[in-house]
Amino acid sequence: MQLDRYLSKYAGLSRKSILRLLHVGQIQVDNTVTFSRSHEVNDFSQVHIEGELLSLHKPARYFMMNKPAGILSATKDPEHTTAIELIHEENGSDLHLAGRLDRATTGLLILTNDGKWSRQLTEPLQKIPKTYLVETAYAISPQTPDIFQQGIYFKYENITTSPAEIEIINPTICRLTIYEGRYHQVKRMFAAVGNRVIALHRESMGEIVLDQSLAAGKYRALSQKEIDSITKTALKK
Repeated sequence: MQLDRYLSKYAGLSRKSILRLLHVGQIQVDNTVTFSRSHEVNDFSQVHIEGELLSLHKPARYFMMNKPAGILSATKDPEHTTAIELIHEENGSDLHLAGRLDRATTGLLILTNDGKWSRQLTEPLQKIPKTYLVETAYAISPQTPDIFQQGIYFKYENITTSPAEIEIINPTICRLTIYEGRYHQVKRMFAAVGNRVIALHRESMGEIVLDQSLAAGKYRALSQKEIDSITKTALKK
């Protein structure tokens, strides 16, 4: 099977996303970077997408964590405690993060070994809403909601963000919903309007809402309803 068909079938990636990942060298087949969508693969090939192994045959597992500040969204790190190290489950090392958070950012973190499902959750083209509670260094200007609704241009990626929704709670605290989850997106959006994020907490991803009974650093398995909510949303696209 050609690599592009394989990634579409097993990782749930769109043709546009596959071409982008190939172009920037983020696809490996059997530990070798490939740039060809016609590269031949089979069920025994080891395919890594952005460093994460695409697993086909292991029972799927899904967890939510209330990530504390100071924990790194990674599988391993020589200096900092990682989110994976807080998961006390058999074969926990098989899990990966579906939507990373900065080390200082707290809140909802999803961990799974289902690569296709996590792509459906995080792929910008799926436009699944991610909601954050944001505290800023300066008062949020009255113009900010309109500017975020129009989208912010990111020169590095040469893209304009999808319209974002902001609910101002007090002069320096708001609830922000975005639909992509690009690199440092929330912080970059506020920087673009002359403000600075000093605290960030993710509350939800799609219909998956952080369980308020989870103490910082604790986790639980996702319910079948929570798992299915992402698949059903992706099927509508």
